[in-house]
Amino acid sequence: MATKLVIIGLPGSGKTTVFNALTRAEAATGTFGAANDEPNLATVKVPDPRLDTLTELFKPQRKVQADVQYLDVAGIAKGMAEKGLSGQLLGHLAQADALVHVVRAFDDPNVPHPEEMVDPLRDIETLSMELLFSDLGLIEKRITRIESQIQKTRGADRELAERELALMRKLLAALENAQPIREVVDDLDPDDAKLLRGFGFLTEKPLLILLNLGEDQLGESGEDLVAKAREKFAAPKVAVDGIAGKIEMEIGQLEGEDAELFMGDLGITESALGRIIRSSFDLLGLMPFFTVGEDECRAWTIRRGATAVEAAGEIHSDIQRGFIRAEVVGYDAMIAAGSMAQVRKAGELRREGKTYIVQDGDIINFLFNV
Repeated sequence: MATKLVIIGLPGSGKTTVFNALTRAEAATGTFGAANDEPNLATVKVPDPRLDTLTELFKPQRKVQADVQYLDVAGIAKGMAEKGLSGQLLGHLAQADALVHVVRAFDDPNVPHPEEMVDPLRDIETLSMELLFSDLGLIEKRITRIESQIQKTRGADRELAERELALMRKLLAALENAQPIREVVDDLDPDDAKLLRGFGFLTEKPLLILLNLGEDQLGESGEDLVAKAREKFAAPKVAVDGIAGKIEMEIGQLEGEDAELFMGDLGITESALGRIIRSSFDLLGLMPFFTVGEDECRAWTIRRGATAVEAAGEIHSDIQRGFIRAEVVGYDAMIAAGSMAQVRKAGELRREGKTYIVQDGDIINFLFNV
């Protein structure tokens, strides 16, 4: 299943423009009017030069890149969360693997700012508080429900309810202190951390803050602004980057050479798509491993620290159940050797067991019982 990143932002932040820039879609901009509007959804192939090189080397029938999904939902206006986000909007946010917060940094008199003046640092704090208020409301309701039911339960069910109640009160205290759940979850007991699964708390999710820059901010002024935001807001599971959304959207509408010329004129050396996706993957703790052959070369996405048997499960549950061993070669060793036969001859093909920790860019062949 593709990694899902949900794009959020205050009204007028240029969320849909950034969505178009990242996905090369052509969704109408400025059309969201209510929280129950249907979101824009696009699946994007994750660029990886290593997969391109492996494809040239093995010349398979097909190349399969990893996928990432971007979901562009309605804007979250100041004060919405205190009243309660709509069920549909909250559902989209809760199912996200990570949130991408698009923050307006560009100035455009034709697009009034809800607060009348553009101030990216203020807007980051505003939406962060909206996410916090949403979690706060859900936890308060959950505490009330548990307290009303706990006297009616006995035995193991009561112990579980008491444990959950203590956890919810701990999270409540953190939120009341303006501390997002992502900052406390790593300090929780593993059993408590398991209890959080399924709640989809918004401040628990990794967050990529994207400053939406104007053309006049492509140089030093934009870099300085991103640096200030990064200094103030970057933290574990929170990354800050910049993107010129409107310009990137225009690049996506041009063909290859025209796009390169346009980028060159503006001093843009790399499209934002690859950079932002890489930032997202780093933020989520994800990485690729590869399978290669005459039929296909494919990139698979796993979390950093995953074992060989877990990687096998990404391909198919039967391979995971029947796992015998993994034949592994590093990407650099493969390119240096030039072929799988030369890899074997050079003794670079390793035999690894279930507990082997897969490395970024490993090329793996799994042996298994049917």
